[in-house]
Amino acid sequence: MAYAEKVYKVRAGKQTKQFTWRCRYLLPDGKWGSQPGFPTKKLAEEWGDAQETAMREGRWIDPNLSSKKFGTFAKDQWMKAQAVRGRTTMNQWERLEAHILPEWEHTPLIAFNWFDVEAWARKVAKTAARSTVKDCVQLMARILNGAVDAKHLAVNPLAGRRLTGLPADTAKKKPDEERWATPEVVLQLSRRLGPAYGMHILTTAFTGLRWEELVGLQRRNALLTRKQRHDGGVFSCPIIRVDEEEGALAEYYVRNEEGKRKIFRGLEPPKNGPSARDVDLPPFLAQLMKEHLKEWKYDFVFCTPTGKWWWRSEWFRIIRPAADGREARPKARGTALKEKWEPIMPGLTMRDLRHTHDTWQEQIDVRPVLGYEQMGHKYPGIKGTYRHPTPTMRQERLDGLQKLYERAMGNLGWDSVWERTESPKSLLNDLPGEASE
Repeated sequence: MAYAEKVYKVRAGKQTKQFTWRCRYLLPDGKWGSQPGFPTKKLAEEWGDAQETAMREGRWIDPNLSSKKFGTFAKDQWMKAQAVRGRTTMNQWERLEAHILPEWEHTPLIAFNWFDVEAWARKVAKTAARSTVKDCVQLMARILNGAVDAKHLAVNPLAGRRLTGLPADTAKKKPDEERWATPEVVLQLSRRLGPAYGMHILTTAFTGLRWEELVGLQRRNALLTRKQRHDGGVFSCPIIRVDEEEGALAEYYVRNEEGKRKIFRGLEPPKNGPSARDVDLPPFLAQLMKEHLKEWKYDFVFCTPTGKWWWRSEWFRIIRPAADGREARPKARGTALKEKWEPIMPGLTMRDLRHTHDTWQEQIDVRPVLGYEQMGHKYPGIKGTYRHPTPTMRQERLDGLQKLYERAMGNLGWDSVWERTESPKSLLNDLPGEASE
């Protein structure tokens, strides 16, 4: 049973007659715990009785754990307990170090309340994007959920709360019409970059593959065949497989025990279950892919001219002048001649091309359950369990994509995507400039 004892104050090394009360109570492991600072004996005993009652009812929270600093719990316990993809971990560390810990690192877990967190979020939103602020608050809520699960807190004061009153984003947003490209734009950009680089563009726009899935695609997973029973026979079509074990190229930094960063690049499973999938290829793209693989000498279908994985920044150097345009550069010592390029679609990114594919799927009336599957998304609700793509749906989607391609080729007056008709000895001969590693 809990009891109270006097704790005399000391001044200049001598005990005074002034005192407070300290509660002594029995811990679950049979040892005695203590909590000082009570003004009266009764309050100390009542507090101790409440602790022992909570222990018997299985709802007790150790006050020493509740007073642990947020930064200590977040860095030393919560982050180490996470089993997520490396890039997700990197993003969490960036949110913690750049925004959360400077304000909350030394705050006791028990001291958190929604009023203070929301006021802080509004202040941060004046200089950071709304999405960043929301990510930070959601991460803090997850960490405090972990504190509840770890018996450091009884309740999470941030759980289920919604941020209000955030200022509007000041960053200029791209108009909706600039988030997707027409088939003609995709073809023009592909031709400008040539067969090797242009296949990146075409494949992204006509399949919706993510950047990491495209760069991580290995030859053994390209141009496989889907076969399904259909209408008394067999439906078949060429596919690209996003492998469930090594379907994406991951690029992020990891931390060692001392907290130092090291860049990691390697193949990992896709970001979630639906992302491991087979993506159907329209006939024209399957034929271009076949020609590409015939001439391409590397195991990775989309890589640098020396067979290395692309860095995002290096691919940016390739796509930016092709989409945005460039000035002519005369031939000089150490530099090659470059013709002037007029802009095709300034600002276009690979992510925009993924948006483009899903927009096209909507345009050609692809059934939602198939559209979600091909993009690597989970179809929402119970219908995602009961509905399945059929061969008829797949054929309609492939026909629609093929027609988009053929109509665009007709509008451009082209007979082939690439400007030459003869088969080259090497696709590398037509690369627009040299790419550095």
